[in-house]
Amino acid sequence: MEFEWAELRNSCVVEEDAAVLALNKPAGISVTGERHDSDIVEVAAAAGETLYPVHRIDKVTSGLVLLAKDLGAHGQLTRQFNKQTAEKAYLAIVESTGLPDRGVIELPLSVGRKNRVRIAAPRECIRERAGRWFVDDADLLATKNYPSTTQFTTVLRTDTHTLLAVRPITGRRHQIRVHLAWIGHPIVGDPLFDKSTQHPRTHLHSWQLTLSAPWRTPPTLTLQAPPTPDFWHPLQPPPALDALLAHADQLIHTPE
Repeated sequence: MEFEWAELRNSCVVEEDAAVLALNKPAGISVTGERHDSDIVEVAAAAGETLYPVHRIDKVTSGLVLLAKDLGAHGQLTRQFNKQTAEKAYLAIVESTGLPDRGVIELPLSVGRKNRVRIAAPRECIRERAGRWFVDDADLLATKNYPSTTQFTTVLRTDTHTLLAVRPITGRRHQIRVHLAWIGHPIVGDPLFDKSTQHPRTHLHSWQLTLSAPWRTPPTLTLQAPPTPDFWHPLQPPPALDALLAHADQLIHTPE
């Protein structure tokens, strides 16, 4: 997707200070490393602004993306993602119903053919017990695997879809998308897993981020970006969004 940096920056900025820039990224734009199209870091550089991505979200995912303006802040923030101390929350609309009110997906990931991320075990070996999905060590494939944990809370159910608030405890590539698809609830519009129909976008949104930010007073960076109207399309009729997001925020911050 081609875009103008000044226009994107002005329309999508969530938070900015001397050290960081947080954007509410539209679906369809890459953060960095795009081989065949423009990406945020490249287009910003061409416009004279150097930015360092603190983390990445997939091109097909919308929502919060945090970029550092200097390497000092970049190092402080990326360490929190690497140590899994950054608090992240996503919203996802998945196909079908039947998910519990709360769940934990503890399925290790591996990389298969054509660099595709998959569960490191045969699909038939996935077990579910009391809202926890897992595989036994004996069922793991003979390949390198990466322990991965995703927590979710059910926010809203319709006759055909479910809205989830999701916390990726680990931050593996495609983790949320693969985990939900392999337990039988692919994200609506996901080009990797949703083969049922064509959707203009993937309904996964980076919603909240909380990190330590020693240069700020108080020394915390708390970010939230509501989804744009196109995210809500599968939920018909459209919900009362302010109340729904407040409900989701309450649920995801309530201990089990």
